Amino acid sequence: MLLRVLGTAAGGGVPQWNCACPGCTGARAHPDRRRRHASLAVRADDDHWYLINATPDIADQIESTAALHPGPAARRTPVAGVVLTDAELDHTLGIARLREADRIEILATGRVRAALCEQAHLDAILTPYADLVWRELAARPVPLREGSDVEISAVPVSAKRPRYAAAAPGPAGPDAGPEPWVVALRLHDRRTGGTAVYAPALAAWSDAFQDALADADCVLVDGTFWDDDEPRRSGFSTRTATGMGHLPIDGPAGTARRLAPLAARCLYTHLNNTNPLVDPGAPQHERLAEQGLAVAAEGMEIAL
Repeated sequence: MLLRVLGTAAGGGVPQWNCACPGCTGARAHPDRRRRHASLAVRADDDHWYLINATPDIADQIESTAALHPGPAARRTPVAGVVLTDAELDHTLGIARLREADRIEILATGRVRAALCEQAHLDAILTPYADLVWRELAARPVPLREGSDVEISAVPVSAKRPRYAAAAPGPAGPDAGPEPWVVALRLHDRRTGGTAVYAPALAAWSDAFQDALADADCVLVDGTFWDDDEPRRSGFSTRTATGMGHLPIDGPAGTARRLAPLAARCLYTHLNNTNPLVDPGAPQHERLAEQGLAVAAEGMEIAL
């Protein structure tokens, strides 16, 4: 199994177009600190890749990754489809950018599909341009592509629904049922035995999520906020990190203390522009390194 990190930023990217916080200002002064929206590419076989989440940066992410370039025939692309962890705009707006394709394959839970089609009207908007082919994403592992050794399954991690679907039918609390609003993805290569878990949005550390990590070789996890009070301290929200649906990295309820004992390689992704980790010189990187943890680098390749 081969993974490529296409982006590591939370909604808005780094820098965010309307923000002059230290993280955004630093990224404007030092372009090497810029971060695209969090996304991952997974190779299903020699000729086909799937993008995990379709971000507003999808075109740049494809162009900056040679393995995703079309060829040799015109309009022949190795991008076979998209896998969605949720229905948030920063993870789905890029689907419309793929409208030049004749066919767009999308793996998603039933609840995510319903939100995108019934509230965001994705089917109605894109059907005149391309056929949308939906595949169900569930707890039962299925091949990422027919004949692929890579299996994919969903692990419920959050009942946080996108704002545009606030009035959508169905429960929105912790007991949201078998079709959650947000999932983590477990990717397993039956040929090599390699396993990766991708969780860019993590509201709670459930037993099911802990079980998914048991045999993982690599974990890419929500690093939106360094600590729980960061959103309020930064002045852009009255809620805490956990109140916004993201477990913080640091602190007694943080994810670092849970990841550190794991045998897996653990990397943080989905960093908000207010997170001190967007500055490569921030001392928080050393604190992570002391625990055997790190931040994912854009463009990095992970072979399992």
